[in-house]
Order: sequence, then C-alpha cells, then structure tokens
Amino acid sequence: MAEQSFQDLKLDSWILKQCTAIGVKHPTSIQASCIPKILAGKDCIGAAKTGSGKTLAFALPIIQKLSEDPYGIFGLILTPTRELAFQIADQFAVIGKPINLKICVIVGGMDMVEQGIQLSKRPHIVVATPGRLADHLESCNTFSLSKIQFLVLDEADRLLSGQFDDHIKTIFKVLPRQRQNLFFSATITDALEKLKEVVEVTKTEVFMYEAPSQTDAATVEELDQQYVLCPKDVKDAYLVQAIREFRGTDAKGNIIIFTNTCRTCHVLSMTLNEVGFENVALHGMIPQIQRLTALARFKSNTVRILIATDVASRGLDIPTVALVINHTLPKLPKEYIHRVGRTARAGRCGKAISLVTPYDITLLQKIEEHIHVSLKEMQVDDAEVGKIFAQVSLTKSESYMRLDESDFFEKSLINKRKKWILEGLDPDEEEAKLLKSKLKNKKRKKQKTDECTVK
Repeated sequence: MAEQSFQDLKLDSWILKQCTAIGVKHPTSIQASCIPKILAGKDCIGAAKTGSGKTLAFALPIIQKLSEDPYGIFGLILTPTRELAFQIADQFAVIGKPINLKICVIVGGMDMVEQGIQLSKRPHIVVATPGRLADHLESCNTFSLSKIQFLVLDEADRLLSGQFDDHIKTIFKVLPRQRQNLFFSATITDALEKLKEVVEVTKTEVFMYEAPSQTDAATVEELDQQYVLCPKDVKDAYLVQAIREFRGTDAKGNIIIFTNTCRTCHVLSMTLNEVGFENVALHGMIPQIQRLTALARFKSNTVRILIATDVASRGLDIPTVALVINHTLPKLPKEYIHRVGRTARAGRCGKAISLVTPYDITLLQKIEEHIHVSLKEMQVDDAEVGKIFAQVSLTKSESYMRLDESDFFEKSLINKRKKWILEGLDPDEEEAKLLKSKLKNKKRKKQKTDECTVK
C-alpha cells in the first residue's frame, strides 16, 4: 500500500497536481483502501489513527465525482466541532480550487442570517456541525438537501455518542435515501459498528476499513508518552516546571495543554500568561470569531502554546505541535487517544505528558490498558517546583478573582439556560437548583477552612 501512488487510485490528473502542490505525494493506507471503493459507488466505514489522512480519503473522491456532474449541494459533511469544520473546509477548498469549488461552513457562534444567504446560493459542499444545521432546517426553507450525493460523518463515533441525536434525526429526515454514506473516525466503537442500522443504509454492500494496527496500540510508535505523578494541589506548579524543562530542549515546538472545563481552561490561560508563558485559549465559552483568531495565531506560530478543552482534541492537524500535555486526564480512554493524536502526526515524532494525581491512578490504568502501552514516569525537578509553587498559586488565585469580576459566569449561565430549554427543562427551576448546589459547596468549603484554622 505504501508504494502506491494517487495515480493508481484512478484519480484525475488535475487532482494529482493539487495533491502534489500541497506536498501529498503518496496515499496513506486508509486513502489507498477507501478512495477506489468510494469512486466505485460503495458506502464506506473507515477507522484509522489520528494523522492518517482520513479527510483526504473522502474529500478526493467526492471532489472528483462532483467535477463530473457539478450542481447544487452535492455533499454534506457533518463534524462535531467548529474548528474541525473549518479545517475540513480548507482542505476541500485547496483541492477543489481548479473547478471553483463552492464551500459553505455552517457552525454555531456565527451570524445565522449570513449563513442562510450562503446556503440559498447552493454551494457544492456544506460542512456543518449538527446543531446549527438543524436550526437552519427548522427555521428556513431557502435551501434543500434532498439531492445530495454524499453524506459524510467525520468523527462518527462522537457524532453518534448520543449528544447530537436529536439534531442528527432532524437532518436525516430531509436527506435522500439514495446517497453514498461515508463514516470516518480514529476510534472503532459500538456506535461505529452500528452505523448501517442508524442511517438505514439502502445498499447491500458496505466497505469497512480498519487500520491493521488499530487492534494493537491505538497510538503511533513515534509518540513518546509519559506521566508526571504530582499532588493535586501542586499540579499547576508541576505543569509550569514541565513546560520549562521541555523548553530547555525544544525552544520553538508548539504545545497544546488540555483541560476538562471551560472555567479551568480560562483560568489556566490567564495564569500562564502572567507567569511568562504567552498562550491563547480555546473553549466553548469564547465567541467563535475569537476562537478562530486564537487558532490562527497558534497555527501561524505567533503564539506557541494553546490551552484548550476537548473542542481541540478531534481532527485538528497542526504539524508544528511537538508536545501535548494533559493537565487533567480525560474520563474516557478514547478521548486520550484523540488528544495525544494532535502531535506525532504523519510520521513525525512527538511527546505527550499527563499530569497524574493519586486520584487519577485508575484512569491512567484504564488508558494504558486501552492503548496497550505503559506510560513512562517523567521525573520533574521537585526542588524547582517548590521554588515556583507560591508564585503560581498566588497568580492562579488572582486569575480566579479577575474571572469572578468579568461576565464569564453570566455567559456560562446563558449557555446553560439555552441547553436546558433544548432539553425540555424549565430553565428557572434548573437555575434555582444550580444556585442551591453552589451555596452548599460554598458552605462546605467554609467549614473545611474553619476546621483547618482551628487545628
């Protein structure tokens, strides 16, 4: 497979030129396996490790088929995150430039009226997150998806995990039964296995590709995976020291730090900026324009540290990422795979460091069991951690205070109320429950503080 060329896959010469222009000369295993089957009209389910070229595996054949009979909305690509939607659109734009390919990105956080105008102009390809596309289908009739030839679910396991079920159903109701269905993901799950039933595939033959190494280690060999064992209350000081030690060996490599919540992400970003590590944050509470700006600054190496929630864990291809740090271990092993997959892509080397507290040992063991790799313990200079602990802790406390004074929590509450309404819950009742819970937590913390003071 490795010695095959794109020409062997029966791709048009103009597409071959575009691939060469972006430095893609030989197909990866998933591309060599899936592209001929898609060109032959088969539905396809594909799973391969992050960085294996899944996007081009479906983009190239779709663009070739479109060039033979260009019209209206030809293909619909659904993806779970906004950033991934824009990245996919960029790849389609580069390959489809010679045929003046028209692409429309439909994601939340952007002007719906402007998006509606773009959809009414019947672009060739629509790349969307399910929620925003469902909103358009329910609120206007200026466009139709009834004649699409291709439906793509990128990161299919995430899209079918339950979070997007209502939106997916809304979208599927307006799609034609006769279409090609293409489903791709980095992780094979039960949801991915049952895709044929979920979308009611009408064809008798479905091609399924699973990378041979998928059954062994779920991460690439070029990835150096380590963990740092640290006390919970000193984790941020260990994070700073880990970055300092990495910078001692790699002064310019880009770093992505993953956290578990928007609040933690924002505070950590503020803290690291104050202690001398310039960074940008990426999470769901940041307006979309600012998210795109932050990502652009990181991709262009203007800023070399990105602090993010799992909105950045799927599909983002940034070649300069040399280190991924898990500030908080994810609850699910497959999310760990997606996070560390942001580095060591396309044969490059990379490093992943996870900060592990005594409370995280079980999570670490589950991850190691899932990926069939034992992480190596990384020794961090404890003496240096001791020197910076007070400064980091004080800076973090000040960051929390500044966050309290901003409208961050007000925006968070607005988002929560929207979510409750969509779930059919009474937002006033849910807000009262949330306030009651917060008051209980404050009282509990005050009691602990008083007990410590007495002791």
